[in-house]
Amino acid sequence: MQVTEKTINEIFRNRMLKYGDRLAVEKKRKGAWEQATWNQYYDRARSAGLGLVSIGIKKGDRVSLVSENRLEWLYADMGTLGIGAVLVPIYSTLTAEEMEFIVGHSESKVLIVENGVQLEKALALRKKCPRLEKIVIIENDTKGPIPQGVMSFADLMQAGLMKHGEDAGLFERLAADVDVEDLASIVYTSGTTGHPKGAMISHKNIMAQIKALASVEPQYGFDTDQTVPFLPLSHVFERIAGHFFGMYVGLTSSYAENMDTIVADIQEKRPTEILAVPRVCEKVYQRITMQVRNEPAWKQKVFFWGQRVGARISDYRERKKRIPLLLRIKYFIAFQMIFKKLQNALGGRVRWMTASGAPTAKEIIQFFNGAGIQVIEGYGMTELTAPATMSNLADYRIGTVGKPLPGVDIKLDNDGEILVKGDCVVKGYWRNDEATREAFTEDGYLRTGDIGMFTEEGFLIITDRKKDLIITSGGKNVAPQNIENLFKSDPLFTQCIVIGDKRKYLTALVNIDRQIAAKLAEERGIAFGDPEELMENEEFLKVVDEHVAERNDRLAKYETIKKYRIIRQEFSKETGELTATLKVKRKVVQEKYGPVIESMYKEDAAQAG
Repeated sequence: MQVTEKTINEIFRNRMLKYGDRLAVEKKRKGAWEQATWNQYYDRARSAGLGLVSIGIKKGDRVSLVSENRLEWLYADMGTLGIGAVLVPIYSTLTAEEMEFIVGHSESKVLIVENGVQLEKALALRKKCPRLEKIVIIENDTKGPIPQGVMSFADLMQAGLMKHGEDAGLFERLAADVDVEDLASIVYTSGTTGHPKGAMISHKNIMAQIKALASVEPQYGFDTDQTVPFLPLSHVFERIAGHFFGMYVGLTSSYAENMDTIVADIQEKRPTEILAVPRVCEKVYQRITMQVRNEPAWKQKVFFWGQRVGARISDYRERKKRIPLLLRIKYFIAFQMIFKKLQNALGGRVRWMTASGAPTAKEIIQFFNGAGIQVIEGYGMTELTAPATMSNLADYRIGTVGKPLPGVDIKLDNDGEILVKGDCVVKGYWRNDEATREAFTEDGYLRTGDIGMFTEEGFLIITDRKKDLIITSGGKNVAPQNIENLFKSDPLFTQCIVIGDKRKYLTALVNIDRQIAAKLAEERGIAFGDPEELMENEEFLKVVDEHVAERNDRLAKYETIKKYRIIRQEFSKETGELTATLKVKRKVVQEKYGPVIESMYKEDAAQAG
């Protein structure tokens, strides 16, 4: 597909003119779908944008937005961009202090909040953010009148509608006045140390991504496609590769109600493609294998047989080799008995899904591939305006993140750090010249902080984060993500984090799936009451030891986990160990569990003494 439009504003208007009364977006709220056709989508975004104009927002001004996914998020986004202003998305899970920093540092004039909970944070930060002129609340669930200086989103929209009545062509003129070099968004990175940095994303960056994704053959998407987004729109991957590219394609987006309803919403809307992160794939895989554990022994044998058949099929497809007749027959049986259930669980129409952002175990990818759902791996970051590489639907290698997208230049530094140049790379960091200088090489390449290598065929492999790379006291370089990934492919382990920098050996913190634990205990005849009791049961811990040993057998000696500790509480966004995109904040975890980690090394020190 050739992209002829110059800005996302132009794409938006053209899709409205092309598709008119066809459904564009919908969001499930309180069990019902709120919908907008392309005409309605455009009209409401125009009202939101002109509403901002009515309260003094002009080209280049910053508008912060903190909300879960909802249609008003989309209206505010396209309305803000349409008038040439700059949207600053904020995760709704951030603390009041974090929100205060972003609103203040971005010098936002307007802060749009979703509800009373976020309004409370907004009111608290107002005095410390002198540039903030107005707070807009989407869903006023507060008791009593709206505080002074706060207006409802409905009133904002009404003000925009009146503005349109006064000057029917104003929004279109403002949208046309936006240049590709103009700033479109400031997205603050989720740093684990110090304040986050605001990556400056221009309209040029956005269009570079759209052009790159659109030029890949076979095509990733068509206007007949359906998707059920559930990743936060505040995240650059969902917003750029999902929202904006989906708009270019002209597909229909049905936003899931929440994380608990994803499966039900997917089954109802039957998407053809799904944007997900590895943690989602892992959870689906673990849930399926857990269910299998509750089946009779013969059904378990059939499942694992089918899984092996699916893996072989996946391998043949990856290598583009003709599948032998006998294997095709076996696969037909395996698909009907096993893989069809996975397809049906995801609506029965999914062609592909992404697992971008972190490595995914090969056996998990092969399992989905066996079900006819191709897992697309990719690599990107906020500073790259989402993906810089993506697996091609026809030419891919499992375990790699694909080849660089068109227009993206990638090279490796002497230490293996991935360096990127291209129109997708952001201008730098907002009001942080020092960080901008540090982020780029002298010849203009972005320092990603990730370590990688190229295969002979040109596929990129991410080995680890530069700052996460473990160097043992013996001088061995260890990529912890690869080990963690291997452990999480065992359904018993829901989470794993490897420790060992400047240590003699590696240790790990793991979280145990309680249902799988109970099933394993029953199989071994281990008596227990509550599954939680098993975490301290000596007989069961021997079973865990066996699973650790089985994983260790697949690793080099210096990569093996010598000791581990079971963490009772699963890492989460709410407890601060995971980012909004479910990546582990290593420093947070290691600080939180510092005494536990030290206990694994003090034992040897005491024995030596």
